[in-house]
Amino acid sequence: MTRSEPIFNVPAVVLAFIALFALIRAGEELLLSSECDIEEFLAYFAFIPARYDAASDTFPGGVGAQVWTFATYAFIHGDLVHLGVNSAWFLPFGSALARRFGTLSFIGFFIVTSAAGALMYLFTNTGDMSEMIGSSAAVSGCMAGAIRFVFQPGGPFDTFRSGNEAAYRVPAASLVAALRDPRILVFLVVWFGLNLLFGLDVVSLGIDQPIAWQAHIGGFAAGLVLFSLFDPVGSQST
Repeated sequence: MTRSEPIFNVPAVVLAFIALFALIRAGEELLLSSECDIEEFLAYFAFIPARYDAASDTFPGGVGAQVWTFATYAFIHGDLVHLGVNSAWFLPFGSALARRFGTLSFIGFFIVTSAAGALMYLFTNTGDMSEMIGSSAAVSGCMAGAIRFVFQPGGPFDTFRSGNEAAYRVPAASLVAALRDPRILVFLVVWFGLNLLFGLDVVSLGIDQPIAWQAHIGGFAAGLVLFSLFDPVGSQST
């Protein structure tokens, strides 16, 4: 019997996330018939910095929305291009983490990195009325978490051994060791350089709305630093 290669065997939790992204997007298209309906939906579930102004009472949902929008914004996408780009990046990096973490820890990691991205966006856009949506902060967190182990000896990128399930269980690099690895440093330079281009509006990826690059950085930093709190395998000592 031929064994299915894990690289083509996407974890169910990753498929469930992508399906949920798509269902929410479809629901917006099919169920929200007017611009007013869309704005009301976003007022409840998008992340809006102005919601946290001390004197602001213009947003629905009250205190509850001030809490749940730190996560719910990540499940909403502005259009099919936005959904497709985020899903395409989420598929490989989310799958690598889901194989390592398991379902519950992966869900927790997704929520925490989403919240970290929203928090960074809030700090850098205080009082802004614009809605932030999309899973990019969590996807960035998944990228950061994955680089803690994919370059390790015997890991998924070591001689391209992605077909070996044990490759996702190798001890992770410590944070200090990761920041000394030339391959990871190159990845960081490219990633932060790309986000700088987002911030300067040089790159748009074909997405109509402005890219919340600050949320990308918040999610990435949280994924890199908090990875060990979710990792069931552990890190190498240095």
